[in-house]
Amino acid sequence: MVWLPKKLWSDRKLGDLPPGLAADLALRIFCIPDLSQWRHSEQHVLAERARRYLRNAAQLRILTPVGEVATYRFEPEDVSRGSILLVHGWTSEASFMTALAEPIRRAGFATLLVDLPAHGRSDGRATNLMDCARAIVVLERALGPFDAVVCHSFGSITALVSIEGAPPMPGAVKSGRRLVLIASPNRLRDVTREFAAHWQLTAPALRAFEQRLERIGRRSINQFTVERLLAASGRPALLIHARDDADVPFSASEEIAAQYPRAELQAYDGLGHRNVLFASQVARRIVAYLREL
Repeated sequence: MVWLPKKLWSDRKLGDLPPGLAADLALRIFCIPDLSQWRHSEQHVLAERARRYLRNAAQLRILTPVGEVATYRFEPEDVSRGSILLVHGWTSEASFMTALAEPIRRAGFATLLVDLPAHGRSDGRATNLMDCARAIVVLERALGPFDAVVCHSFGSITALVSIEGAPPMPGAVKSGRRLVLIASPNRLRDVTREFAAHWQLTAPALRAFEQRLERIGRRSINQFTVERLLAASGRPALLIHARDDADVPFSASEEIAAQYPRAELQAYDGLGHRNVLFASQVARRIVAYLREL
């Protein structure tokens, strides 16, 4: 990926640039989590605080084609009911999933958390959906199988791409008999449109930007929908979403549930996009769902 000077994009007016150059800049920005418009303003402080909860985990770095990724495993106190993989969202990291991982562990499951490429303590500064999905495939081969996968936000589509396993994936994630998708978007195109509005991309620049993403993913951007990927997986799914989510609209999960009969939607009020991960009622619902394995 070509480096482009900050002075070209720091004012967020990419629409003033020629479409091709604007698309190159947009791709660069889109693939760097630190530059994301969805990144919390206090991300560094919050991450340092949350990482304290990883101190008791068995930590292992796994080599993937896109660099080493950091993993964290917590074992149950009694005999394990199974192994659960937790996947964070874009700009997030494993530490923010610990509040949910702990009640799952107490319920008798081993929990494995991962910092996706260019997130947390994993290698890299820039990444993309396909590289993150590729890392999950390698992770399963090294530390799996997993009985279920619990994902937050953009981590949902990432995990589903790894389960589908279509090129350019090195194969498919075979495990994960059940899925839990928390605050999941449905269409990648909705994400790119919101990104384009934030960075003031013109319509030709947006299309050029999406074409660059299509070359990375080797398919139309319209193929990147959770409802389609869930159907391809054939796995049952629990959808968790707060009605007041300001980052990913509740309607995204409504669409998924309407299109995929094996998806069950559980709605909550007042939890937003991030606090949903820390709510005790959400943890209880997910644990009950996992116990049905």
